[in-house]
Amino acid sequence: EVQLVESGGGWVQAGGSLRLSCAASGFTFDDYAIGWFRQAPGKEREGVSYISSSDGSTYYADSVKGRFTISSDNAKNTVYLQMNSLKPEDTAVYYCARSPWVTRWFRGYEYDYWGQGTQVTVSS
Repeated sequence: EVQLVESGGGWVQAGGSLRLSCAASGFTFDDYAIGWFRQAPGKEREGVSYISSSDGSTYYADSVKGRFTISSDNAKNTVYLQMNSLKPEDTAVYYCARSPWVTRWFRGYEYDYWGQGTQVTVSS
């Protein structure tokens, strides 16, 4: 059974940091890319970051570039999202998802399995 389990969310003050984890199981990790998405109340889902497990290529939304870092530990089948200099506008539920192939990494419909999400709340 394919599973993606996010963890590491929580409450933090503006300027603080959190590290999210996405633990994958039930499939060959190296064959898939992993994307991080977020959705705030009343807003559309937004692509945050992406990493290819095969070649390590990464992409970021402009809104998080320079503050967030995505990484992958293939030995642990886990992808991390290090979030620094957090802002109140980063408050959202964060999801990880897998895709066998993406043409536009930020398009959610290119991902076939999703985790349950983890809440990130940044207070001002």
